[in-house]
Order: sequence, then structure tokens, then C-alpha cells
Amino acid sequence: MENRPGTRDRIVIAAASLLRRQGYVGTAVKQIAREAGATLGSVYHFFPGGKEALATAAIKHGEGEFAALLRTALDSEEQPGAAVAACARELAENLRRTSWAEGCPITAAALETLGTHSGIQQACVAALRTWERLVAERLLRSGFAPADARHLATTIIGTLEGAEVASQVRRSEDPLRTAGRHLARLVDSYRA
Repeated sequence: MENRPGTRDRIVIAAASLLRRQGYVGTAVKQIAREAGATLGSVYHFFPGGKEALATAAIKHGEGEFAALLRTALDSEEQPGAAVAACARELAENLRRTSWAEGCPITAAALETLGTHSGIQQACVAALRTWERLVAERLLRSGFAPADARHLATTIIGTLEGAEVASQVRRSEDPLRTAGRHLARLVDSYRA
């Protein structure tokens, strides 16, 4: 028997997918309920805080999905520069597979809530910090100095985020693949 997610999980997964494609402003609670195969009442039962509470949960879900992708890609190569390039390749392939529609799980919501102290913005900050920590930990395991690992991790995540947006806009893997190659060279330069 197939293990189908429960109603709450289906709502969060649907919201995460819609937020990636349409952003926070462009996604309606009714649409999320419809995509999840849930009633509007169920959405508000699980998320009495409404759309913002649901979006925050969706961003946290997306954070975990992206963290899993990062871990897999970072662990796929022995050399840290090659591991970073693998991250960029995986992101590029995921974008192509989704017809350029499903990029970073936080980009649209983060940009739409800039300058606020909303739960959404706080969830976006937490996601970025988690991803930076994962990259820094990988670099530390490869013998990088703590400060270098931290600073490179910020550079890597920031560059991948920007390259992912450029790839979506251009409908091309080139920006991500190019960023991956150059990030690999940067990472490798610390090992020379």
C-alpha cells in the first residue's frame, strides 16, 4: 500500500510548490487547498494563522528539500570544488526538469517580503543560514579554516541563488553551470 502524505503535509507540499512558481503574493489559499486536494476548512484548521503561517511552513519544508539536495551533491564528490560544481549541476538539471518553473523554495517569497519582520522573512533567513552552514561544514571536513569555510559558504549560496534566478529567466542551464565552474575554481584556489 502506498504511503500517501496526510492532509497537513499535502497542504504544505502544495504551498511550497506554488510559492516557488508564483511567489507569496501570487498564490491564493484557495489554490493551495485545490492543489492539495483539501478543503479550505482543513487549511485553516491546520494553519489558523492563515496564509502567512502556511507560507512559513512551506518555506521550512522547502528549506529541508533544498538542504537534502545540497547534502547529496556536496557528498557526491571527494574534492570540495568539484562538490560545489555538482551542486550547481544538480540545480540546473532540476530547473530543466521542471521546465524552469520550480527554482529555489525561498527566492520569490524572500523578495516579496523584504524589509518586513514577518514569519516568512524569518523563515527565509533561517533557510539561507542552514544552507550556508551545510556548505561550511563540508568545507571544514575538507580542512578549510573556519573563517574561510564560513565566508566561502556565504559566497557559494549567494552565487548559486543568483545563478538559479538567471537560469530561470534565461531558460538555460548556462548561468548555473558557469557559476559552478567558477565557484569550483574559487574553492580550489584556497587549497593551492
